[in-house]
Amino acid sequence: MFVASDAVADECVQEAWLGVLQGIDRFEGRSSLRTWIFRILVNIAKTRGQRESRSVPFATLAGDDLDQPTWDPSSFDAGGHWTSLPFDWRGLPEDRVSGRETLAVIGRAIDTLPPMQAEVIRLRDVLGWSSDEVRNALDLTDTNQRVLLHRARVKVRAAVEDHLRSVTP
Repeated sequence: MFVASDAVADECVQEAWLGVLQGIDRFEGRSSLRTWIFRILVNIAKTRGQRESRSVPFATLAGDDLDQPTWDPSSFDAGGHWTSLPFDWRGLPEDRVSGRETLAVIGRAIDTLPPMQAEVIRLRDVLGWSSDEVRNALDLTDTNQRVLLHRARVKVRAAVEDHLRSVTP
């Protein structure tokens, strides 16, 4: 998300790995090893992106939907209560919810997210990183990380609900 192409990103990963190998003796354990490695990668990618003058303004990485509600306002009545509940997955067979097709829908939904939302949801929900690890690795505030994660989850859930509605008899 900090460099202009996958090829440059691959070079950054290689450079970061060399940095890890050369600097492992200086690792002090103040963070987890994976956070330390990820910060090395992020720092290298940021530097590389700036050097190549192809950096993208940070605000555009979060997406252009920050001033839009995450749920359709017509879904609520005047008292703020749901007018109709979200799609109920409980009656569906487990293999349909966790099947390969549904996982592909989730992957495609994540791929369509703005870069920062996609990265936060990948780190938190796909790789299982803690909130602290994600904030440290991406240099985010607690509030920003929560907003990005919430917006990403809402969009992915909507895609899954659309998919499950289309395959449910």
